[in-house]
Amino acid sequence: MSTAQETVEYAPEHAPRLAWTEHAPEVYKAMVRLDGAARQGLDPKLYELVKIRASQINHCAFCLDMHTKDALAAGESVERIVQLSAWEESRHFYTDKELAAIELTEAITVLTDGFVPDEVYARAAEQFDEAELSRLIAAITVINAWNRFGVSTRMVPGHYQPGRHR
Repeated sequence: MSTAQETVEYAPEHAPRLAWTEHAPEVYKAMVRLDGAARQGLDPKLYELVKIRASQINHCAFCLDMHTKDALAAGESVERIVQLSAWEESRHFYTDKELAAIELTEAITVLTDGFVPDEVYARAAEQFDEAELSRLIAAITVINAWNRFGVSTRMVPGHYQPGRHR
């Protein structure tokens, strides 16, 4: 039996490839404005679930760090965040409206078939009015763009403080 405290050594943190926000500040500012416009009128928890799901698909660790923390700060449960990657088997954790948004997020994020299936769009259109659906599509589009900035420049996760980019 050991009484000494164990020391855990984690892998070293990687450096970002490029500080893109410093080199393209007008692009960054435009993205922030677009993100803010898309967010208007959407439920904050739903908005964060969409951001997390797209970021899971796109493997954007920086955005996962950010949006998981923002979701928790917005009152989202750990359980629903954890189950999101397996939402199809965990449907009972989400409302029909959330499920439609999550499914639409996947369809817009993964365009390998070249289109969003009609049935996926129809389910979302049943749950959201046209203004909400327009903002939801914009929010999904914006997080996919953010993910591409994060992944391509290897933005470093782990340092984000909730609400910093609102």
